[in-house]
Amino acid sequence: MSASVNPMDLSGRTVLVTGASSGIGRATAVLLSRLGARLALGGRDSERLERTFCELAGEGHVVAPQNLEQVEEIAPWMQALADRMGKLHGLVHCAGIQLRLPARYVAPADAERVMRVNWLAALELARAFRRKTTRSTPARIVFLASVAATVGSPSLSAYASSKGALLSLARSLALEFADEGITVNCVTPGIVRSEMTSETEKRMSPEQFARLSALHPLGLGDGSDVAAAVAYLLADTGRWITGASLVVDGGFSAGLRAG
Repeated sequence: MSASVNPMDLSGRTVLVTGASSGIGRATAVLLSRLGARLALGGRDSERLERTFCELAGEGHVVAPQNLEQVEEIAPWMQALADRMGKLHGLVHCAGIQLRLPARYVAPADAERVMRVNWLAALELARAFRRKTTRSTPARIVFLASVAATVGSPSLSAYASSKGALLSLARSLALEFADEGITVNCVTPGIVRSEMTSETEKRMSPEQFARLSALHPLGLGDGSDVAAAVAYLLADTGRWITGASLVVDGGFSAGLRAG
């Protein structure tokens, strides 16, 4: 009898996950470790990263705190990780800031901070990852976007714009990096249960949040639902996919288009 084949096996691969201290980032790191990957856990909060670290399967993982607002420090930070762990096979940018305010209340400094972490840091991470001293070949980049980038929503103008910029960035980098064996894709989730969602729920009445949840025909998702899509793009299953946006939203955007 032939041995079973797992096309999503990530054994022997090293992946950097930003935003690994909570939510989708934590769920992604945990799943990737169970698929055999070694993880570098990026985020600002060392204590919360340690909690993620304790949930990982396997060995060889590293907690690597870093404030991505300091974009000029991203390249040396990533090179130091590669020097310590070996060249990286994957980069997953889950870190992000959500700003939920009507446009008339959005200060330029707030909008700039959202763009800096959600988009500019992604560009700098990709530029640093591209270096031959940092990454292996072939290699994978996955950005976490949002359905907010493609479906209008009040009070999310800055956040939605930053996630729309990620979609455009992935398409452009996919063409630019293809000759070097690097794929670049986005996973575009709807609303999943997370600490960020809990904060959103607190600002709404029960009726408002129930209406929001009802827009997802399959109900609200979990971080693990999104993590599975990330793993698919990182593994050999994603070999022939680049410049794409994999929507994981429980039918949210399909329902809105139908309406």
